[in-house]
Amino acid sequence: MPGKQQEVTFRFLAQPTDVNFGGKVHGGMAMKWIDQAGYACAVGWSGAYCVTASVSGIQFVAPILIGDLVTVRARLIHTGTSSMHMAVEVLARDLRKDEQRLATSCVMVFVALDSPDGKPTPVPHWEPRNDGERRLQVQAKKLLELSKGMEQLVDLRAVPSD
Repeated sequence: MPGKQQEVTFRFLAQPTDVNFGGKVHGGMAMKWIDQAGYACAVGWSGAYCVTASVSGIQFVAPILIGDLVTVRARLIHTGTSSMHMAVEVLARDLRKDEQRLATSCVMVFVALDSPDGKPTPVPHWEPRNDGERRLQVQAKKLLELSKGMEQLVDLRAVPSD
């Protein structure tokens, strides 16, 4: 039901097929998990097919190792007309030591579409419920402004010079 699911959590073990030659999870694999969790949260909130519009501020803070319990949590932090901003974090837990660490974090923007080939469609409005959510929404709005500024810079560079 749209407008109800504002957070999604995935949990699984990091496997040998997820890692690079150094024995640590590939950054690309972590990004895949982030995109999947963000997508699930966006669809859960909007009730529509969604596409990734942007990923901002991705930080790889600590490695994820084979056998770590990985938790990927995506939560809604802002809505526009058809867009949803998600704060996504990837946590890794060494089960032998019961130590958890932040591995990766970012903010993603998804856009709801009326069909897989369709046009943007409205999403339910989201309001923060506490100070923590209000701070995250302010962060999302700041990132949105930064993204608009970056788009303008890219547009300027795309213009051929004489």
